[in-house]
Amino acid sequence: MRKNLSLAKWRAGEQTIGAWLSLANTHTAEMLAGAGFDWVCVDLQHGLLDYGDLRHMLPAISTTDTTPIVRVAGNTLAEINKVLDAGAMGVIVPLVNTRAEAAAAVAACRYPPQGGRSFGPIRGALYGGKGYAQEANDEIACIVMIETPQGIANLEEIVTTPGLGGVYIGPSDLAYALGLPPKGDTDEPIHLETVGRILDACKRHKVPAGIHTSSLEWAKRRLEAGFNFVTLGSDAGFMMQAAASDLAAARGAQKRERENTGY
Repeated sequence: MRKNLSLAKWRAGEQTIGAWLSLANTHTAEMLAGAGFDWVCVDLQHGLLDYGDLRHMLPAISTTDTTPIVRVAGNTLAEINKVLDAGAMGVIVPLVNTRAEAAAAVAACRYPPQGGRSFGPIRGALYGGKGYAQEANDEIACIVMIETPQGIANLEEIVTTPGLGGVYIGPSDLAYALGLPPKGDTDEPIHLETVGRILDACKRHKVPAGIHTSSLEWAKRRLEAGFNFVTLGSDAGFMMQAAASDLAAARGAQKRERENTGY
């Protein structure tokens, strides 16, 4: 079947850069995938889109070699199965607190006997190609998010869950878990230390580690720290950043500050 190029790079210890899709726009999905990102993630947890939008966005991403990933809204077999059947080559599962929850996410991404995924990849097999049923278990990336107090406490148990394709840090929710305001890119010492602990655990157990960033500066910092994958920004973030900067320049004024939305 089609190879998951991003997962192959992570397994080889290489680094990748991705983008986040939070708007229900097929053309935006195709444009960002065509920009050359290693992967793009369609966000069903917080993005302004639904499964109907996903059905159009995944084929748009498929016009490129960019790996399509979906962040699901919750850790359920039904939701994970649905996005994989639509053609996602990886899922990001939010708010994972325990090893049992991580194991459930992995099982939802695997066909029997390795897991409990139900067979019916109506578009997944079309996109994945010949051999999907036999090879999908090795090509689908199951990525869990560690971003809560309980998840931090159970770090070692979660990271050592068999079958993980990666661990992804949501820095704003991680900030909440540490009693801080939800600022994703932050130099707060306790936040930096916790991010470092998660990264170190992933490195020790040879699990690919990723993190959300929202600026070029922080994406470069996270790559230099050793993360395998980083999010450079989102469709909404790229648009607002460029629009606000150019508008301020045209007016000869200071760029208007906007409320942090996480994108």
